[in-house]
Amino acid sequence: MTARPEAPNKTYDFVGIGLGPFNLGLACLTEPIAELDGVFLESKPDFEWHAGMFLDGAHLQTPFMSDLVTLADPTSPYSFLNYLKEKGRLYSFYIRENFYPLRVEYDDYCRWAAGRLSSVRFGTTVTEVTYEDELYVVRTEAGDTYRARHLVLGTGTAPFVPEACQGLGGDFLHNSQYMHRKAELQKKKSITIVGSGQSAAEIYYELLAEIDVHGYQLNWVTRSPRFFPLEYTKLTLEMTSPDYIDYFRALPEETRYRLEKQQKGLFKGINSDLIDSIFDLLYQKNVESGDRPVPTRLLTNSTLRTATYQDGTYTLGFHQDEQGKDFEIGTEGLVLATGYHYTPPAFLNPVRDRLRFDGHGRFDVARNYAIDVTGRGVFLQNAGVHTHSITSPDLGMGAYRNSYIIRELLGTEYYPVEKSIAFQEFAV
Repeated sequence: MTARPEAPNKTYDFVGIGLGPFNLGLACLTEPIAELDGVFLESKPDFEWHAGMFLDGAHLQTPFMSDLVTLADPTSPYSFLNYLKEKGRLYSFYIRENFYPLRVEYDDYCRWAAGRLSSVRFGTTVTEVTYEDELYVVRTEAGDTYRARHLVLGTGTAPFVPEACQGLGGDFLHNSQYMHRKAELQKKKSITIVGSGQSAAEIYYELLAEIDVHGYQLNWVTRSPRFFPLEYTKLTLEMTSPDYIDYFRALPEETRYRLEKQQKGLFKGINSDLIDSIFDLLYQKNVESGDRPVPTRLLTNSTLRTATYQDGTYTLGFHQDEQGKDFEIGTEGLVLATGYHYTPPAFLNPVRDRLRFDGHGRFDVARNYAIDVTGRGVFLQNAGVHTHSITSPDLGMGAYRNSYIIRELLGTEYYPVEKSIAFQEFAV
């Protein structure tokens, strides 16, 4: 859809900065609301969601109902089911009998939704946000200016590189680049994956499947005590609920930070079917190899402490945490499946004094997702695991959070905001 020309000196109700799935969902949900006038600014030329991890058959770990809109408005024209209907795949999806959309399919769905919106501005890089005359003034690289009463931050998280690898030379890659660089990676004589979670497991499985074709040594090293499965039982899933947000948000800050570390397996674990498939593939490969062991190693409890690069080879220094022993692995190819990390964008520096931070220097995200001193001026998508627990990155809670933010923007409830859905009691 062609972007509408901006009116000079126009004041928006809100400006959304960044367009990942959460702010895209907000754009879809606010599109039909005549009382809200917002605009969404995204630096990329088009919507893109983890394109470097579009492995064959890779799918979401949440069902299709965790799309951009359905859990807020099941009648929305921006639903995943409406996307399937328009693409002519609704009956195929029904016959497939699998609730989990393919990852590449979800990305295409988001592109489809973004293309139908009038409020989205791609190719627009924000350089500075100031506060003038009780309005947020957003300036862009192209020299455009947007004024608004509210901001909604959806800039997302950036690939995390461990300290040992910062400034390291060579051609190592983060898993976010994997599909773009897979071919060159498989030319190496050895490949080491560092990290745990779904992305590491998907990459290991795919590289293991093709190990005979390319003949590399394949290592997978994680600091986790084991290859944790994603906990996906129904009473645990109730922790992605308004009830648990209320409980978690009310805990002391230090308790929340302790729980944040303990609960990683609830949203950063590996799909249990994939863990089983990895074992089955290892078994198959070892049967086929006869007396020759498959050239692969899986190592747990091992923290990466040092890394050097020389003459095309990385030397990785690990510490086996339970044994207290140091060891090294030499490898030509290095894949960091080390997750993502949120850093407040630099364009917020001029309004930093209007934002709230906790004792650990991270945004103090209020129950209503506001992070500014007024409690209703600047809202944050995602990046709130330390305040809203595992609900923060969960796609299924995006529509709930957006319903909440829309209520704050309007002053009235447009989409029903659930207050309690859990059978269990989290607080006493």
